[in-house]
Amino acid sequence: MYPLMVSDRCRPAGETGSDDVGAPSTGCPGDYPDEMSEQPTHHATAAVDDPGLAPGATPGGVARRATDRDAVELLGLVAYTELATFGRLASDAAHAPTLHQRLVLSRQAATMLDRQDRVLAHLAELGTDPEAEMAAFDGIFDDFNERTRPSTWWEGILKGYVGHGVADDFCRLAADGLDGPSREIVLGILSDGVDAERSASVLAEAATGDPVLASRLALWGRRLVGEALGLVQNLLAQRPGLGRLVVDSTEVSAGLAGGSGIAAPADLGTEGGTEMQAWVFSQLTAEHTRRMGRLGLAA
Repeated sequence: MYPLMVSDRCRPAGETGSDDVGAPSTGCPGDYPDEMSEQPTHHATAAVDDPGLAPGATPGGVARRATDRDAVELLGLVAYTELATFGRLASDAAHAPTLHQRLVLSRQAATMLDRQDRVLAHLAELGTDPEAEMAAFDGIFDDFNERTRPSTWWEGILKGYVGHGVADDFCRLAADGLDGPSREIVLGILSDGVDAERSASVLAEAATGDPVLASRLALWGRRLVGEALGLVQNLLAQRPGLGRLVVDSTEVSAGLAGGSGIAAPADLGTEGGTEMQAWVFSQLTAEHTRRMGRLGLAA
C-alpha cells in the first residue's frame, strides 16, 4: 500500500519525492483536519453477537473487546467507502480515452452500488439508520484527495486502485472481529473478486505498452500508499472501536474457521497500541505490494 513509507513528509532530511508525480506532502501520518476526529452520532442498535456463541465472545471463545456500536461503525465505513468508489469510478469512466475503458469502469461503478446496498440492507436489519451510519464518515477522504491530486487520467485511475484497495484491506482486517452474519456480508463483499479486477486490466495494458508511463505510475503508487496509510493511522487514532475490532479479529484470522485467512500474532496488545498499528501497517504494505505486482509495477 515499500518499507513503511507514509509520505514524502516523513522522509529524512535531504530526501524528496519525485517532482513529476505531483507536489510533495506537507505533514506526517495523523496530521489530518480536525473534522476527522469527530465521533459518529450514536444510534440505537440491535445486538449483533453470534447466536451460537456466549454473549460477548469471539468465534475463538475469547471475550470481545469490541462493542455492538463498534461493529455498526465498521459497517458504516464499508458502505461509505463503496459509495465513494462509485463516484470516483463513474467520473473516471466519463473521461476515459476509449469506449472500452468507459465500459469497463462503468460496470465496476455499478458493482460498487450493489456492494453498498448489501451493507445498507444489513444495517437496516440491525435496527440502525443506514444513512446516518454512512454520514458519520462523510468527508473522510477529502484530505487524502486534496493531497493526491492526479496530473493525468492514468494517475487518477491508479489513485483509485491504490486508495480504495488500502481501504478494503483495512476493512477486511477488522471484519473478522464482527459477529457471524456481519462478518459473512463484509468478507463476502470484499472477497468477491471485484477488488482484484478494479481498474487492473486498464492499468496493466497501458503500463505494459509504455515503459515511461509504467515508471511514473510506480512512483505515483508509492506516494499514494503513503498518504493512504496516513489516513488509516488517523482512523485508528480517532475511532478506537475500529482498533478493538482489529484486535478481536486476530482470534479468527489466526486460522479459525470462517476467518479471512490473514495471519495475525496471538496478542496485539490494546486497540490503540503501537503493536496493533505496526501489524496493521505491515499487512496493508504486503497487500499493496501484491496489488502493484498484478499491474507489473514496482511497489
